[in-house]
Amino acid sequence: MSDVPETAPETASESAEAAAEAAAEAPESKAAVTDRSAHLEGAADAVLRCDELIAGYLPGVNILNGSDLYVKEGELIGIIGPNGAGKSTLLKAMFGLVNIRSGTVLLKGENITNMKAHALVSRGVGYVPQTNNVFPSLTIEENLEMGAFQVPGKFKERFEFVAELFPALKERRKQRAGSLSGGERQMVAMARALMTEPSVLLLDEPSAGLSPKLQDLVFIQAQQINKAGVTVIMVEQNARRCLQICHRGYVLDQGRNAYTGTGRQLANDPKVIELYLGTLAKA
Repeated sequence: MSDVPETAPETASESAEAAAEAAAEAPESKAAVTDRSAHLEGAADAVLRCDELIAGYLPGVNILNGSDLYVKEGELIGIIGPNGAGKSTLLKAMFGLVNIRSGTVLLKGENITNMKAHALVSRGVGYVPQTNNVFPSLTIEENLEMGAFQVPGKFKERFEFVAELFPALKERRKQRAGSLSGGERQMVAMARALMTEPSVLLLDEPSAGLSPKLQDLVFIQAQQINKAGVTVIMVEQNARRCLQICHRGYVLDQGRNAYTGTGRQLANDPKVIELYLGTLAKA
């Protein structure tokens, strides 16, 4: 599994060096993304890949307009872009929650395009929605039991696994989820998705609506999940923080790939900063 990228340089000389490196290895331009050659080459051994996805919620109205994405085993991928760019729609399309009209989604070589969510869970794909992601009337432990409904015999084993990642859950396992803070609920939601031992975890804006301190905790937790051996694809509005932790990133705009590159490349690219990061970092 790849090492997690370093955070932003601390000294002026390191900063200048990083800027020079980013300029030398600039992310792909819109023209480069359009020709798809880099995607096809990189996706050859991907654990999950999306090719030219066209999808939407209403007949005749497309939100995705030819999106490409791939993730290799052990990677943490970030998807950023302005509101309405299709980020969450792309994640939902991967998980069978939005109808894909054209294009394909492959998981370890198997065509899973428009496959139902429960079937994807059994194949090792986990999903954490942005909102309504816990059962508030149930305890933490009962929420995790719901997460393990397809593998009830593994509950104890998986509970110990998530308790190592989120120790507070074990200590408060009998507390009702509805009494938790937003950050604590997000922790329960991620833990529940991990109960089925997914190989790929999809996170839809996990830091949304949280305080800056809790946002940072969510990013740390995403890194911990990734280091534990889970491949992660994360949609985020906190673009700068997302790019600090992801191995590679995608910038979506109007349902298309606008830029791709490593997290560092995108975070230091002048065009990405001018067009996206100036506003997205504050969103």
